[in-house]
Amino acid sequence: MKVLLVEDDRKIATFIVSGLEREGILVSHFRTGEEALEFSDTQAFDVAVIDIMLPGIDGLEVITTLRSREHFFPVLILSAKSTVDDRVRGLRLGGDDYLTKPFSFEELVVRIQSLNRRATGPSLNNTVTFEDISLDRLSRKVTRGEKQIELQPREFLLLELFLSNPTRVFTKNILLEKIWQYQFDPQTNVVDVLVCRLRAKIDAEYEKKYIHTLRGVGYMFGAKVLKGSDETK
Repeated sequence: MKVLLVEDDRKIATFIVSGLEREGILVSHFRTGEEALEFSDTQAFDVAVIDIMLPGIDGLEVITTLRSREHFFPVLILSAKSTVDDRVRGLRLGGDDYLTKPFSFEELVVRIQSLNRRATGPSLNNTVTFEDISLDRLSRKVTRGEKQIELQPREFLLLELFLSNPTRVFTKNILLEKIWQYQFDPQTNVVDVLVCRLRAKIDAEYEKKYIHTLRGVGYMFGAKVLKGSDETK
């Protein structure tokens, strides 16, 4: 799950980001509405968590602008304002849920997860499988055969991407955009390092390999090794 967080209070933002990342949720944090709006036009998110009181444009204007730009991911409003009128106004302007400060982290996580489930709908298959590998999006449980495999958040996101797109070739730039949500120097080795870590966890102990390196091109999951591939990278 990818969450957009717009919160100008550094202490609260650090609390939310560190907590959500421990839950395996990727977070893109911005202190101003202007920054968040600019970034949201280039990336896809599952849920947004937006504070109302922000420097520059406020959170309600951020929400109305997101909706006008046809960004329909669910929005959880954070606010110290707790009157019924405040909550009604926030929901009418495009918010999907409203959480007043101070709040418990456990409640925040439950509300984010609930919004995500509501947005994806009951028809979404929460389990992705490929041959003997299984990934559960809700429990975040990954298995190969009978063995359960513990993955870090970005390793999990990369495997989910691979499992959902078997035989597709992913260039490094595509993986940078989808996993990190930022444009990096194409010479960076962060993709190679992440793929190497995932490969060590799901392929190293098995004769059959799923992750294949296509030299000079990128990576492919699940396909037979093609000419020019190198599984040692």
